[in-house]
Amino acid sequence: MSSTQAESVIRNIIREIAQTCLSRGQSLSETLIAFMVKAVVLDPRNHFNVDRTLTKQDVQKLIELCVDRLLDQTSPTLHTIKMQVYFDMNYTSRREFLEMQQKVLQSRLLSVSREITDCRAKTREDLQSLYSRIVSYVMQRSNLGSATDINAVRETTAALQSVFPQSQLATFMSLLKQDKEKQLTQLSLIVSGIRLFNKDSNKGGEGIQNLPAILNEAVPAAVTDVESELAGAQRLAWQYTALLEQISEQDTGRPEHPVHPDLLKQALYNTRQHEAFLKFILADIILCSKEVTRLQSDLVTRMTLLRETVHTNTTVPTSQVFPHFTAVATLWAGLEGEMLLLSMLTNVVPGLRAFLSAQTLLSPEQLELLLHGLQVPTDTDRSSVTAEERIVESEMRSCEWCFPESTTNFEHVPLQYKGFCGFTLVKKNGLLLPGNPNIGVLKHKERYYAFSSKSAAYEFASKADEFTAAVVELAKRTPELIQLLQLHQEFASVTPYSEMQSGQKLLVKVISKSDSSTQTEIHPLETNIVKSYEWNEWELRRKAIKLANLRNKVTRSMQTDLSHMRRHNSTQTFLPKDAGSQTKRDGESNVPKPQVYLCGLRGGTSTDTHMTKVDLTRAVDE
Repeated sequence: MSSTQAESVIRNIIREIAQTCLSRGQSLSETLIAFMVKAVVLDPRNHFNVDRTLTKQDVQKLIELCVDRLLDQTSPTLHTIKMQVYFDMNYTSRREFLEMQQKVLQSRLLSVSREITDCRAKTREDLQSLYSRIVSYVMQRSNLGSATDINAVRETTAALQSVFPQSQLATFMSLLKQDKEKQLTQLSLIVSGIRLFNKDSNKGGEGIQNLPAILNEAVPAAVTDVESELAGAQRLAWQYTALLEQISEQDTGRPEHPVHPDLLKQALYNTRQHEAFLKFILADIILCSKEVTRLQSDLVTRMTLLRETVHTNTTVPTSQVFPHFTAVATLWAGLEGEMLLLSMLTNVVPGLRAFLSAQTLLSPEQLELLLHGLQVPTDTDRSSVTAEERIVESEMRSCEWCFPESTTNFEHVPLQYKGFCGFTLVKKNGLLLPGNPNIGVLKHKERYYAFSSKSAAYEFASKADEFTAAVVELAKRTPELIQLLQLHQEFASVTPYSEMQSGQKLLVKVISKSDSSTQTEIHPLETNIVKSYEWNEWELRRKAIKLANLRNKVTRSMQTDLSHMRRHNSTQTFLPKDAGSQTKRDGESNVPKPQVYLCGLRGGTSTDTHMTKVDLTRAVDE
């Protein structure tokens, strides 16, 4: 049978089971029916062979068994499975919930955003209608007040006009669609920040709830309620555990209990599952409380900075004040997300309470009577009893053990069976006893196991494969253990809840051994590196041959239709500048050069010297 045919057969079986239950007055979800079908097929007591095709008799038998189990309202197993299905369908991890809220907001604003970005307004009436749509978009995105509150609409319009007047609509319409969407988002944040600042300054904020005050009351109340619910579930689990321990230690000659031990174990699984779900919810609420505290602190700081920026300056540049408005709106949106998350978590708690059948199996008076004279230890008490016990590695050299002082992230080790002792689970036919990791955690095939005592650890480690297989067989007979003990690796069709948790619930890698090495730096200074150095002679030979071959090569290039005009280059230069200056003018005239000759100075025949002055200067008119 192909996978498509098998899926069709399963859908038909689920549909027929749902119709049969509905005819008997029970309306059940397909998820619950599908889980019950899987549980009935896996149970070896029903003798279904999953490797062969189901016959008509097998299908009819499967339907009858599923209907009988689904209509047995007194079965704690059915209530536990319903609780698991309810939690699976109604609980969402923190990260997924916030992402889903963002998607819901975007889908709600999609039509309004499309009307704005696709608008081609030309007349004055069309522009006014477009501006009204932008105001409506801002109000729906910010979620600050109702669109039917005229005062809130007027305040939003005034805040929008202060940052985006109607005169800028023409510029807005000329933008691309993507740019329009970005500007709408930015305008929504700025306008929301302005309204929140006005509310903080007692100058506006019509229709805006005091969200920080509401959260300051709701978060502690939610923590108190869940802690009280968790304490009740834990107390009931401790009582059932003590009662089952007493039954397992009794002799056969003693009188039997009014309730069958199998029902008591199913009730224990029911309350332990309730406890596990409440711990998930409480962890998320505590994380929500921390996030609310951080957001409120950042909001107060940002408001203070914004108040100082606005009040100390007469004119404030938008580049200084707009980032503050955007940050305020973002922090407020974070508080709204935490409020929605808190509401989801608090709504899941009463829904889980409806499937807590362990409280109705035995009344408080009956339970107190059965526990009369019996000590009821808590999980902490059980750990303190075995606090001095410790695994001696030399006694079990073939096994690998993890201890608090030698293992990093020891407190985050992903323990198998949710930390319950696998040895007690097998030896005492399904009794859940919490393990004490401080005794020593067994690492077997990349899985970690904790035990309730030192002797249990030794016996489990000596036959680990047999005990793990026995736990799987036990889970086939009691399907609620698949989710409770997180046996998703053995039952691949079942999703573990630990994979749906937020970041702090993710599995942390355990480091029990590590390899380390050091490397000496060869060149501390980059200038000492010779880039052209080659130590390989064959590499040098290859380069030499390449250079020799280049002497006989010719470089050619051509231009094709696909390559020409592919790139445009342009250069801008400054033309030479014509410049001139005015200076003095030199003038000259040509005049005769005076020349005078003196003769008779050298003497002659006579003893007396007679000098004669002869003027040889040329005339001017020559």
